[in-house]
Formats: sequence, C-alpha cells, structure tokens
Amino acid sequence: MGVGNQQNGSAGVETFDVLIVGTGISGINAAYRLQTESPNTTITVLEGRGDVGGTWDLFRYPGIRSDSDLFTFGFPWEPWPYDCPIAKGPLIKEYMKNCIAKYNLDRYIRFHHHVLAADWSSETERWTITADHNGQKKVFKANFVILGTGYYDYDKPLQAIIPGLENFKGKVIHPQWWPEEYDHSGKKMAVIGSGATTITLIPALAETAAEVTMVQRSPSYIASQVNSSPATSWFMKILPRSFAGFCLHQKYLWQQYMVVLMCKYFPNYSRRMFMRMTIPLLPKRISWSPHFEPPYAPWQQRVCLSPDGDFFQALRDNPGTNIVTGRIDTVTESGIRMKDGTTIEADAIVTATGLQMRLGGGIAVTVNGEKIDWAGRYMWNGCMVEGVPNLMFVIGYVNAAWTLGAENTARSEYSRITSTSLKGY
Repeated sequence: MGVGNQQNGSAGVETFDVLIVGTGISGINAAYRLQTESPNTTITVLEGRGDVGGTWDLFRYPGIRSDSDLFTFGFPWEPWPYDCPIAKGPLIKEYMKNCIAKYNLDRYIRFHHHVLAADWSSETERWTITADHNGQKKVFKANFVILGTGYYDYDKPLQAIIPGLENFKGKVIHPQWWPEEYDHSGKKMAVIGSGATTITLIPALAETAAEVTMVQRSPSYIASQVNSSPATSWFMKILPRSFAGFCLHQKYLWQQYMVVLMCKYFPNYSRRMFMRMTIPLLPKRISWSPHFEPPYAPWQQRVCLSPDGDFFQALRDNPGTNIVTGRIDTVTESGIRMKDGTTIEADAIVTATGLQMRLGGGIAVTVNGEKIDWAGRYMWNGCMVEGVPNLMFVIGYVNAAWTLGAENTARSEYSRITSTSLKGY
C-alpha cells in the first residue's frame, strides 16, 4: 500500500488515490481492506480529533460500553481477544489502537485534520478536499473519497424539548459532553431517557450516587445477557485464536439474526418472552407494567442490552434507584414534576434524549460547484449516492453490529474503487 503522494502542480496540494475521513470503526476497516486487497493504492486518512476511536474516543460518560457483542462488532481480520462479548469504551478503544499498530495503519492517519468541504470536478475526475489543520487550510486531491463519519453530529447533541429545563438550578448534562471533572458521588441524579445510553448510565451512577431516577416517557425492551462464561473462555483457550474468533463471530451473528427474525414474525410470543425474562429480575417495589411494557413489538426499535443484568441489579441492590414512567409537566428549580403530580428531586439532570443525525460529518459536498442536498437522492447498495461520483458512505446495520455493515461495504466495493484507474463512476 502506498502512503506517498504526488504533486499535481499546485504548491502544497497532495494527491491520493483514496482519501478516507474518520478513524472510527468504518475508517480503520476501510484502510485495512485497501491495504490488504489493493496494495498499490495510495491513501490517507484524515481525522478531525486528536486520537483514533470515533465514538469510543468521543463518548466518555460513566459506564460507556458497546450495545452490540464484540465478536461481531470487532474486526473480522483481528478477532476480539477477550471472552466478554460486551465491553467498556476504553477497552474497545484500546483494541482498535492495537489493531492499528499491529497492521501499521497509523502511517496513513493525520490527526487534527477537520474536513470542511469536498468538490468533485467532472473535468479532472477528481475530488478537491479542504481541511482545517490547527487553524490552517490544507487542500488534498483524491480520485475517491470514503466517508467513515458515522451517522450523528459530533458537535451538537439532539436538543429534546423538555418543558422548564431553563428553570433548573442544578447541573444539566448531556452524555455526549459529559464533564470529566463532575463527581456524582452522593448526588441525586435524574436521567431522562430510556435508550441504550440510559440503560448504561443507571448502574454506573448507582454505584456512588445518593439517588438515581430514570425518567422515561415510554419504556424500551431490555435484554439481560451473560457477559462472560467459563465455556467461552475455555473455547478461546483451547483453539487457535483465528479459528475461535471465526466460530464466535458466526455464533453471535446467527444468534442475533435469529432473535430479530423471531421478533419480526412472532411479535406476541416475543413480548411474552421479554415479560417472562424481566419480571424475575425486578425488585418487588417496581412493577413490570408500565415501566417495562413498550407500546411496540420487540425490535421495532432497537433492544437495549444489560450485560450480566447490571441494570436490574442496580434496581435490586439500591433502594434509591427508581424508574418513573410518564410525561414531564415541567422542570422546576430543584427537580422534575410529572403530569401525574410525581416529583423527582435532583442535583443534576442528565438529558439522555438521543443523538442529532448528520450524514457525512457535516462536510459541504459539491459536484462541479453545485451543492449536494442528500434529501431526496437514492442510495445505491447502501453506500453510494445518486449523482455523486466516486464517493462512498460507510453505514452499519440497525439491528446488528455496525462493523458488519462497514465490512460488507468495504469487501463488496473496494474493487470498484480501485478499478479503471479510479476514474469517474
């Protein structure tokens, strides 16, 4: 794989066959596949932040972890080396850094290069990419651009409408920007939300907080899963790592696939299954309905995961950990008042209300000087957009590990990237 570049006649402008944006799962996987399967292609990887990891570098709220198993979320070319299918964020980032170092992928990466714009020229059949590097503009040329930028806004979280939030005298925190200096020990914490972030936060906060209250408008399905079994550990020890990784990858892939199919075609049975699994895990003071009875079938929205049942254990072990289900009337100076009159006192309110969607990392994309509006355009094979030549999005799956989608994109389309001398598609 070539890391070198060639001058194209403009001082300071570097030219590559492929320019990748982002050093998360998608960008690193694309770099590895190009290096392995098209070794004569020159590439560079631009990263706006100062470290690799993407989501796992950005999100640092208490307990941050995967909600997909790492045997399918990990790279297929470097199997997840630990026996826990669900892992904390720092361990996932460490794994990614080890993969980068082992396969010498760091030679392509340029940190603090925030890509601002990309313009395709039909005349030259190349992209011109403009990036900000520590306040200075840098320009690159590339025959093909891969956007491994994820699907949400790294700069601005989703601003949900919470009545009266401006009245609150305590601290308001969004998990995407969790303040590292904030100590929640002994505090009364109210977490608004019912998704994966909330299910992760509750047990982590409950370890030291005085009270933790989960405030949800409607519940989610929560699946408790054993996170480390002696059988998995034994299996990984007795077999060669690559073969054990392949077997575990297949096991978890098909297991997830069959669960999703069952929920799709047998929704009533699936509802009863979740009810039977959940009720024995709850303390007597918390009922299954309405707190764990969603108005939709399993996997119509993503199912939340609780490794080793830590979410339910937090409810059982900590009397100060509670759930309130209903609509918020208003936020007061000292907490939250619900429509039914229930009040929740809080020193801090955590707005775990979701992510702001942003396709392509907010990069201003133009074709022959004309701005591209993603809305209303067709996407081909889930990765290329109508009327936008030689540019690929990497998008994972909704009901499976992100990496599976990223890998399928990379494996099925890398030959298209490198064919015909990377001319216009």
